[in-house]
Amino acid sequence: MKYPAQYIGRVLRIIKALLASYIVTVLLLFLTAALLYRFQLDEGKVQIAIIFTYILSCFGGGFLAGKMMGSRKFLWGMLLGLLYFAILTLVSLAVNRELGSSGSGLATTFLLCMGGGMLGGMLS
Repeated sequence: MKYPAQYIGRVLRIIKALLASYIVTVLLLFLTAALLYRFQLDEGKVQIAIIFTYILSCFGGGFLAGKMMGSRKFLWGMLLGLLYFAILTLVSLAVNRELGSSGSGLATTFLLCMGGGMLGGMLS
């Protein structure tokens, strides 16, 4: 079955934006680890940094996705947030063999990822 080049192009653009989101995630987590090491941060501050990382990463990816797609930007940003969350959850399951978070924590992370991506798409 042949797929129109238009669909393949969209998929590649979303993959690029998703890859950019994960690059931002890695950089922010390295920064968090360095701050944790240097300043002996408590668990609450580390949790805030991780939440900030989710939001910024999805925002950046949603912004890129919206710029690349051109129309219905907020939907592309939401899709990016959904994919980011899905991959994050699958990796967590693969590594830990459990979700490791309460249902409300998981729902909150889902909403943060979707909202960050949507906001990025809207502002692109």
